[in-house]
Amino acid sequence: MLRQIYSLAFVFGVCLLQLQAELPEMRWVVVLFSAAVLLSFYSYFYPNTFLALRKTLSFGLFLGLGFFWAAMFAYWRMADTLPHEWESRDIELIGVIAELPQIMDRGVRFRFDVEQVLASEAAVPTHILLTWYKMGGKYEEISTSTLPQVNVGERWRLTVRLKRPHGNANPHGSDFEAKAMERNIRAIGYVRISANNVRLDGWVNYPKYLIEHVRQQIRTRFSQVLADHSYTGIQIALAIGDQQAIPHEQWQIFTRTGTNHLMSISGLHVTMVSGMVLGLVYWLWRRSLHLSYWLPARKMAVAAGVLAALCYALLTGFSVPTRRTFLMLAIIAIALWSDRRVSMPAVLVGALLIVVVFDPWAVISPGFWLSFGAIALITLVTFGRIGKMGAIISWARVQWVITLGLSPLLLVMFQQVSVIAPIANAIAIPLVSLVVVPLTLLAIVPLFDFLLLPAHEILSAGMLLLKWLSETPQAVWQQPAPPLWALIAGMAGVVWLFLPGGSGMGIFSGFPARWLGVVALLPMFMISPPKPATGEMWLTMLDVGQGLAVVVRTEHHTLLYDAGPNYGETDSGARIIVPFLRGEGIRQLDLMLISHADSDHSGGALSVLAAIPVQSLLSSLNSDHPIQQAATNSKPCHAGESWQWDDVHFELLHPLAQSYNLAKRKTNETSCVLKITTRHGSVLLPADIEKDTERDLLVRAGQQLSATVLIAPHHGSKTSSTETFIRQVNPWLTLFSVGYRNHFGHPNEKVVERYRDLGSELMRSDRDGAVLLQFKEDSITVSSWREISRRYWYDR
Repeated sequence: MLRQIYSLAFVFGVCLLQLQAELPEMRWVVVLFSAAVLLSFYSYFYPNTFLALRKTLSFGLFLGLGFFWAAMFAYWRMADTLPHEWESRDIELIGVIAELPQIMDRGVRFRFDVEQVLASEAAVPTHILLTWYKMGGKYEEISTSTLPQVNVGERWRLTVRLKRPHGNANPHGSDFEAKAMERNIRAIGYVRISANNVRLDGWVNYPKYLIEHVRQQIRTRFSQVLADHSYTGIQIALAIGDQQAIPHEQWQIFTRTGTNHLMSISGLHVTMVSGMVLGLVYWLWRRSLHLSYWLPARKMAVAAGVLAALCYALLTGFSVPTRRTFLMLAIIAIALWSDRRVSMPAVLVGALLIVVVFDPWAVISPGFWLSFGAIALITLVTFGRIGKMGAIISWARVQWVITLGLSPLLLVMFQQVSVIAPIANAIAIPLVSLVVVPLTLLAIVPLFDFLLLPAHEILSAGMLLLKWLSETPQAVWQQPAPPLWALIAGMAGVVWLFLPGGSGMGIFSGFPARWLGVVALLPMFMISPPKPATGEMWLTMLDVGQGLAVVVRTEHHTLLYDAGPNYGETDSGARIIVPFLRGEGIRQLDLMLISHADSDHSGGALSVLAAIPVQSLLSSLNSDHPIQQAATNSKPCHAGESWQWDDVHFELLHPLAQSYNLAKRKTNETSCVLKITTRHGSVLLPADIEKDTERDLLVRAGQQLSATVLIAPHHGSKTSSTETFIRQVNPWLTLFSVGYRNHFGHPNEKVVERYRDLGSELMRSDRDGAVLLQFKEDSITVSSWREISRRYWYDR
């Protein structure tokens, strides 16, 4: 028991390190090592004195060991960094395609292991992520050349342009920089058009490349056999763990029905493969008396089952859930081979420790918490229980426990829980795990390709049913992300609720006051997030990269001003805006205002309209624009329109109504300009207006331009922010919504200097992340998300 407690202390130490804003000084390791030596000597010579104190100190010691173990890995990994002076410069490299390439609409993305840097004096990290665009470069003119086929293990000479991993930093959003750190990707970039981009002779047959090469061959063969079939991506994901092959629309079905775990190569699939091989080997081995005398059939079958689990886990990408399953099976196998008994909690904790020791960043992955959390819950309700249940009742109980037990984690990570998950899983688990997966796995062998088609037909029938379930009203419970204390109380409530019962009947019987677990869970579902008071305004300029998206909240209303860019395979609406709105408890938008048609301002609007009820739309879009077609209660914005929300005044200053009659109107110059005024301060949102419109506004609405906060016109480009305009606005704070090292060079340095000379405070999304403003108490509270949630891996 003590070993398990100390193992958990080590894991807690690793988790603590991943929450740090700065890495600790490693000189404290000397102090920790000295304390460990002294404690060991004391325990040896005085084993029975101060036992409780020694146990407490030992717990702290292992916690510190975990903390500094993770810190050591972090120092080592962060040392392999792209210098700032080599960002956005052409560099020639020789390296190897290291992982399964991801096919996208606009190109192909792949991990590249750098072997040689041909540019003199350049320093490039060993592991980088590259995108080879069909147009030859992310922002270059379209090339007539076709995109070459890239395969795992090939050695290439490429001309690339790199930058440090830098993601969007927003409340309730995903952390790309954390994922890049976990995957050991220390630079990202794209392949430039160059005659020197050539495939070199020789295939690199290292084991890690060989496994990825096999995965790519399987994906290619599946794509050919299942060409033009709807669920090809699902079968590819089930076979090799390539989740990128599943379209977004199908992922939505799995998310709403709580069946997405089946698409991530869950432990159930690995265990099933292992069990099938174990049973087959056991049956065959027992047929031979000679072999059984040489080695018992049970031991041989266990070894074969573990080997099968390892092969399948490697084939599917060796994600955290598959690692956890393989390690648990391996620990059980070692115990059986050595004729020792081992408890399920010990197996789980042992697997947890090994995963974290070799990958300290696993703890920042949602899959880590959901995978280990699910098995911990199953262990809690099955291990050491007296009495037996029927198979159906036992399975139903496990489904109920996992659905309720994981709800705190799901609400924190995704702000939603599938209400119909038990029903959907009752259909999907047997169908997928017992029919579709076995047929699909058999089709990995080329001779059995024909099995893919019947597997697809069966899968299609199941998907139709899941789609129908996902479209039922209230299929998903959505709510704001709960605070930390509510999460801790909820997790404690889950454990308390599922503690062993006694002789009574029902879930609340036996263990004293198990109903208190339900009470501890209630804050997770009942607490409402804070909101502005009457007359106050909360404004959040989200970090959407090179684009703009601003959420404005009053006491009872919410406005979205612009919806950020489209990123190709996804957009800022789905990735950033919708998670933020859900996390903040915003269930509907009273108004969406799309300033103009440029994709960096309107690219995420359709995703928002599909996910969140929008009462009305204001825009300068043409009537045939897709956003206009998707919205209800839509009308054009024009100067002079105004409204009042909760003692906060909103007024449109541009464009003029007659601007829509111009035959060739410029989208930037007809941007909807919005002025918001509170008793605590004001803000001006001018979108992408340029010099001509600025001069027009100075003439028409000069007195109305003055504002406490200004979002810089056109992202701070040199075609806007004239000196007379910004002097008339005279902002105390100026915000720039720009992408990290964007190719436009926004904000222009002369424009920035112009604002600085005016005495304005400056903030920018590429450096500060999302900017959060609260207009209240006759002042403005300003904060940046990169400071609020700072982690040591954030780029400085």
